[in-house]
Amino acid sequence: MLTNCKEPIRLKYIFLTIKNRTILNEIIIKKLSNLFLSWSLEDPILIKALPSSGSNRQYYRITGKSHQVVGAFNDNPAENKAFISLSRQFRKSGLKVPSVFCVSEDLSCYLIEDLGDEILFDRLAILRQRDGISAEFLDYYKRLLSDLIQFQLVAGKNIDFSSCYPVAEFDSQAYLWDLNYFKYDFLKPLQIPFDEYLLELDFREFAALLMIPENRYFVYRDFQARNVMIKDDTLYFIDFQGGRKGPLHYDLASLLFQARADLPFETREFLLDHYIAKAAAIEPDSIKDFRRQYYHFALIRVLQTLGAYGFRGLFERKQHFLQSIPKAIENINWLLENDKIPSNLPELKKCLGFLVSNQNIKEMFSPKLTVEINSFSYKRGIPADLSGNGGGFVFDCRGLPNPGRYEEYKAFTGLDTKVSDYLETFPEVGEFIESAFRMVQGSVKTYTSRNFSNLMISFGCTGGRHRSVYCADQLARNLQNYPGINLVVRHREQEKI
Repeated sequence: MLTNCKEPIRLKYIFLTIKNRTILNEIIIKKLSNLFLSWSLEDPILIKALPSSGSNRQYYRITGKSHQVVGAFNDNPAENKAFISLSRQFRKSGLKVPSVFCVSEDLSCYLIEDLGDEILFDRLAILRQRDGISAEFLDYYKRLLSDLIQFQLVAGKNIDFSSCYPVAEFDSQAYLWDLNYFKYDFLKPLQIPFDEYLLELDFREFAALLMIPENRYFVYRDFQARNVMIKDDTLYFIDFQGGRKGPLHYDLASLLFQARADLPFETREFLLDHYIAKAAAIEPDSIKDFRRQYYHFALIRVLQTLGAYGFRGLFERKQHFLQSIPKAIENINWLLENDKIPSNLPELKKCLGFLVSNQNIKEMFSPKLTVEINSFSYKRGIPADLSGNGGGFVFDCRGLPNPGRYEEYKAFTGLDTKVSDYLETFPEVGEFIESAFRMVQGSVKTYTSRNFSNLMISFGCTGGRHRSVYCADQLARNLQNYPGINLVVRHREQEKI
């Protein structure tokens, strides 16, 4: 049952005046500790930071004597209110979403059900590496589609959209925001030529096309396998705070055209047919002219994600987003080749044609060798190599001094100065990294000379937060200026993308 909890200590925080991340983390932990105490009537024994998302929300696992929950912090009360309201409504409809136990008075913090650590995206990656597009792999997607239909056609009929954030309903302006995201954060940084006036006319025309289907269903907004948790083999859905009223097509396109999922196009068509048949059984009128309109939403979704990849990768320099760009460009190429882009968008089609055919852009995002450096927790297993090449290096950091054993370091990671300063006091840590670098450097030299495409390097420790993160980061620093490679760093237990 949802309760509003009074915090024993009221803490004031002003983000613009807090520059030190360590201080900010301590404030957040204190607020969540107070909230947990007021709800459970017991002090937390352990508070552990969880992988961050692509937003400013921060999550912590909070463990007490008899309770364990996840604490969320987000300095956006309106967004938090949307999540809390939608969660309560979905649970009343029998959908698998986390329970919200307690909310702070200022709506900056809340406590939710702990669903564990496994996300569906990781399980699908392991299944695909082992068996390819198997019946078991497809069964998970079919389950996803059945649940999506429940969100849209069953629960969606009774949702109060008034608390949705930032808007209650998709309108043409929302689509124009996504299109301009693509223009300013992808087209312009890559200097793809276009006539801005003509492109804006196409954007308005495209937004009008997207408004033709009925706007009366729940749109999850970011429906993808990374926003699905697995607990006791049950699928639980998270990160729906951006949901709103809109068309059926958007979420299906988000799922099937997710770049990092890299579904074969024939598999996407099979799943599209499966969705249409299932939706028609519940509400036949909902899928009239569905297929033709669906590809319009596939296009807007791919353009929106390219804008996001451009911002996160080209501006924020997060390499793993850049790694997704070639797959998104492949999606654009398929839509062009299969005549799925409306003919009345000539300037947009010209831009997209330039994008898929320009050799310089292909070379920019497809260097000869991608070196992927991972940190991970052995509790969740060694990261899957999705390149299909296998091999590479796995370094076990569990023999190194462990800052995670000490309370003062538990809320931090190997990227924080406090942890790195601790590890650098031990000579064996530096020797370990130097030995790893010498081995990796030899393979990088050989791989580049032989035109290999992928090399995977992983550092593991117990929790995947301190030693492995620090070692992966140090190796990346040693390789960052190596010519002819694309360096991708992924701290698996710290990021959910």
